[in-house]
Amino acid sequence: MQKTKNTKGYYFLAGAIALLAISAGFIWLRPKPFFGTVLQSTNPAFDFALTADSGKTVRLSDYKGKVVLLYFGYTFCPDVCPATLANAGQAIRSLGQKGEEVQLIMISVDPARDTPEKLAKYVAHFHPSFIGITGTDDQISEAAALYGVYYQKHEGTEATGYLVDHTATLMAVDKEGYLKLLIPFGATVEEIASDLKNMLK
Repeated sequence: MQKTKNTKGYYFLAGAIALLAISAGFIWLRPKPFFGTVLQSTNPAFDFALTADSGKTVRLSDYKGKVVLLYFGYTFCPDVCPATLANAGQAIRSLGQKGEEVQLIMISVDPARDTPEKLAKYVAHFHPSFIGITGTDDQISEAAALYGVYYQKHEGTEATGYLVDHTATLMAVDKEGYLKLLIPFGATVEEIASDLKNMLK
């Protein structure tokens, strides 16, 4: 009788261990969560047509097949823009060859001061592949509105002149052209890199 009880206990323990192993396997196989906010876009991202250096027109659709990081900022930004672009640049470098499948595009919210040439020099400080683009006030306003980006001029100091408050989110468009992810300001190099790796799979 004792032997039967022990046998039943053995099978119960073995079954419990098997269930735990299966559960652990599912957790291990499950994709790692994104740091940024995942969007379930049903329509392709807005396809702007804005101007880069040398008068070249840049469209979002030009980069279909790559993960595109969109960032609205400006060259005179004292802290938020350089911090975000620096982290994005380091994150892309950390991906090695896979980084060639990522394209960052910065859209200026200060077209009065940011010429295409000035933007090109500015973004190149952070990564040689980065593109800076601008357009008319109406073009920038339309693009910003369609991407849910806020920006507003306000007075600075006598030395700085006006400054521009703006949404500081990195927006990630997937290879098929859908807005997939919003990466908040303050994301670390490792967090941005992890999200890009997940999108490139």
